[in-house]
Amino acid sequence: MSTNEIIRNFSIIAHIDHGKSTLADRLIQRCGGLSEREMKAQVLDSMDIERERGITIKAQTVRLNYKAKNGKNYILNIIDTPGHVDFSYEVSRSLSACEGSILIVDSSQGVEAQTLANVYQALDNNHEIIPVLNKIDLPAADPEKVKKQIEDVIGIDTNNSIECSGKTGKGTDEILESIIKILPSPKGNSENPLKSLLVDSWYDSYLGVVILVRVIDGVLKKGMQIKMMSNNTEHTIEKVGVFTPKALDVTEISSGEIGFIITGIKNLSDTKVGDTICDRSNPIDKPLPGFKPSKPVVFCGLFPVDNSEYQKLKDGLAKLRLNDSSFSYEPESSSALGLGFRCGFLGLLHLEIITQRLEREFDVTLITTTPGVIYKINKRDGSVQELQNPTNMPDPVQILSIEEPWIKATIITPDQYLGSIIKICQDKRGVQSNLTYSGNRAVISYELPLNEVVFDFYDRLKSVSSGYASFDYEITGYKEGNLVKMGILVNTESVDALSMIIHKDFAQSQGRLVCEKLKELIPRHNFQIPIQAAIGGKIIARETIKGYKKDVLTKIHGGGALDRKRKLLEKQKKGKARAKQFGKVEIPQEAFIGVLRINKND
Repeated sequence: MSTNEIIRNFSIIAHIDHGKSTLADRLIQRCGGLSEREMKAQVLDSMDIERERGITIKAQTVRLNYKAKNGKNYILNIIDTPGHVDFSYEVSRSLSACEGSILIVDSSQGVEAQTLANVYQALDNNHEIIPVLNKIDLPAADPEKVKKQIEDVIGIDTNNSIECSGKTGKGTDEILESIIKILPSPKGNSENPLKSLLVDSWYDSYLGVVILVRVIDGVLKKGMQIKMMSNNTEHTIEKVGVFTPKALDVTEISSGEIGFIITGIKNLSDTKVGDTICDRSNPIDKPLPGFKPSKPVVFCGLFPVDNSEYQKLKDGLAKLRLNDSSFSYEPESSSALGLGFRCGFLGLLHLEIITQRLEREFDVTLITTTPGVIYKINKRDGSVQELQNPTNMPDPVQILSIEEPWIKATIITPDQYLGSIIKICQDKRGVQSNLTYSGNRAVISYELPLNEVVFDFYDRLKSVSSGYASFDYEITGYKEGNLVKMGILVNTESVDALSMIIHKDFAQSQGRLVCEKLKELIPRHNFQIPIQAAIGGKIIARETIKGYKKDVLTKIHGGGALDRKRKLLEKQKKGKARAKQFGKVEIPQEAFIGVLRINKND
């Protein structure tokens, strides 16, 4: 029996909260990866925020030894993947390092939107798939109905499906035996020249950059000279190891195996995910295809509430970037909010996770500006400008057209909520492309502008469906839209932090909302303050904060009082006009935060 034949590499894929990490716990326990004392719930979710929210953010790898019923010992390499759409790049990377997948479906909830998305990614990677029906111990479990759903909606055979409970461990042995019988062993040859795939990399404060690799051909050994094919840099391997799930040093990892290497690299930018690693002394001609790089789709500004915390924010972003190469940041300054950073994320959950980690791990109190997407500005001179920040929008005279990113959304919902969901999609400028049924569940496909989705779409969807609807999307491309830049003026001065790009049909209602909110939140001054929403030079909404009025007439009595009163009122009027002209309106932080929350609550 060759070395490759005893190896099985597989990912665990599922919708959010269908039990991936819990099932991984049972497999680790059954194979003795950790002792009973070391075991804890969701052992592969190492971050506090993952454990609190009950979600997986980073894909985790574990190598287990399993003695099958046929008496042979096998090596199982498991990758536990995230379920949320914002972390689908983690899923695609993990799948390309494996030959098979365990598809977990909650036997009480059935097939959800991200179940579909992850299965299609696995099929694109030519994976053999084992369907597993989890949570059969729940009173609402209906395995037969869910099997039919898997066949109807996804179209995969459920004859080899397994019923299990990640909580009690029922079905764990059947899953392990199916992995051995159904999933293929990796191809490749240890005798060939080294060819390995860089699956992931992260920064460890003691070891430097840790590189997760899948060896396709050849062997990786300690002391070996390797070459990264994307940038032709050369390094010496200082340490080779595997995760069991604890890091364990080994002498070598060979063809078909997944493990980690440490080469003394100190900068993550030197390790490009999807790169091919080969032997410096015996290089290969052609690199592996690699992965599409993850591109941020949602952008927003992060500013410290207290300007003295700017350096703390800068250090925090640099450290988080070491462990999450999928978000980007660059310095930005705002006349209203001071110094901060323009950051790019893979979605709103990703944005939420990063801001929460900054506040918790680095003790920075943040203001987050309105999230936006990348627009393409087609100029009259034939050039195209990518625009993330509305304040950088060129003069409207130079603009020929503006394009915005669109997505294909898949929504799965019980049919009693269908009408409400269709209304939300129509309100968001959606175009329905498909509607099918599986039992009493509807599967709807919609094309939607991403800008309409990033604010509150997910929250509203969950709200109208009592939490039962699930949602997944992929970006399809750019389309021209009737988009305008709406600016906010306070006392005739433009407030750059509040400007936004918006569809012309929604500009007036949104402008009115912002003006009303600012009127509530900006304190009164000694002079009248106009708050206006404008498109170019045209005012589309206005509110006025009345000024304080001192009674200057109370002490005037006797002859000529009327003239003296008129003179005093004229003098007061001139004073107010001068105060309005030279007075500066300080907009409190609460006003910015209040306006930024409009999109989340309305």
